[in-house]
Amino acid sequence: MPPTCNRDDYLAYADFCFETFGDRVKKWVTLNEPNLYSMYAYNYGDWPPGRCSEWMGNCTGAGGDSSTEPYVAAHHLLLSHAAAVKLYRESYQKWQKGVVGITIISQWFEPKYRNSSSSHAAASRSLDFMLGWFLRPIIYGVYPKSMRSLVGDRLPRFTEEQSDILRGSIDFLGLNYYTANYAEEAPAAARASYSDDSRALLSTEKDGVPIGTPTDLDWLFINPKGLQRLLHHIKNNYKNPPVYITENGMGDQSSLSFEMALNDTTRIQYHETHLRSVLNAIKDGANVMGYYVWCFFDDFEWSAGYTVRFGMTYVDFNDNLKRYLKASAYWFKSFLAPSPSIHSPKS
Repeated sequence: MPPTCNRDDYLAYADFCFETFGDRVKKWVTLNEPNLYSMYAYNYGDWPPGRCSEWMGNCTGAGGDSSTEPYVAAHHLLLSHAAAVKLYRESYQKWQKGVVGITIISQWFEPKYRNSSSSHAAASRSLDFMLGWFLRPIIYGVYPKSMRSLVGDRLPRFTEEQSDILRGSIDFLGLNYYTANYAEEAPAAARASYSDDSRALLSTEKDGVPIGTPTDLDWLFINPKGLQRLLHHIKNNYKNPPVYITENGMGDQSSLSFEMALNDTTRIQYHETHLRSVLNAIKDGANVMGYYVWCFFDDFEWSAGYTVRFGMTYVDFNDNLKRYLKASAYWFKSFLAPSPSIHSPKS
C-alpha cells in the first residue's frame, strides 16, 4: 500500500515520551534521518516496507512508485515532526526547560569540475534533494525551489497553516555526516524517480583519484573539508541554527583480525581531521554546539548488520559481548581530558 503516516499515533507516542521522560531528557530529536528513510524505503526499496517502482530493483513491496512515494512519505514525516514540536512547546517546554530538534543526514556534494557551472548547479541540487528536502520546510515552510521545479506536481504542497507550523520548528539541528561525493550534471531520465529527479550524477573519484582517503566501506571516503563546507552552507542558507553533529564516524569490516581492529589508526585520523574542520567552521561563525562520535560500541549497523564495525570499543559478538577499547578510544579519552596546564598553579 502507498506510504501513510498516522500523525495522531505519532503524536500520542511523542506525548508519552515527553510526559514520561521529560524530567530527565532535555534534548529531544523527533526523527532521525527521515530523508534517508524516505529514499531507501520508498525509492530504492531496500528498507521496510521495501517499496519502489518495479524497474528500480527487487522491491518486496509490490506496486510501489519511486516517482511519488518518497515525497509523500517525507511530507507526512515533516508534518509529524512539526506536530510533535508544537505539542512540546505548548505543553512541556516551559516547565521542563528542554529543547527539541530533528536529525538530518547529509553528505557534502562537491562540483566535479570546478570551472563548470553545470557541475556547481548539480552539486547545489544534490544538497537541495538531500538536506534541503527537510531543512528548507523546517526553516522557511517551503520545499527547495529546485525540487518544486523538477518534481512538479509529484511533490506534495503544504497548506498555509502547515507552512506556519513547520516554519521555525527546531530549537537545534542534528546533523549526521560521514562522507562527500562529486556531482556533475546528468540528463533527464526516461522514467521519473527520486534518485533521478535531481539530474545529478554522483561519483567518488575524479581522474582516478578518490574524493578522500578510502576506508573499508566502498561508499565512505575521509573528507573532513566536506563537513566544514556543509556547516558553512547551513550557516549561510538556513539562518545559522544551533547544530549538534549527532553522528560522525567510519567503519571497518568485521573480518579484520582482533589485533587489527584494535589498532584503528585510520579511525583516529578520521575523527581528528573532522574535529579540526568543525573547529574551523566554528571560527568562521557556524553555530556548532556539540559533536557525537558514531559510535561508542560496535553495534548492529542497519542493513549491514554485524558485518561492519563503527565503534571505538570492540564488541566480541561471539563471546558474551565482551568489550575491548580500541586505540581510537584511548585517543578520544586523551582528547576529552583537560590539559594539566589549565589547572596547574602559576610558577
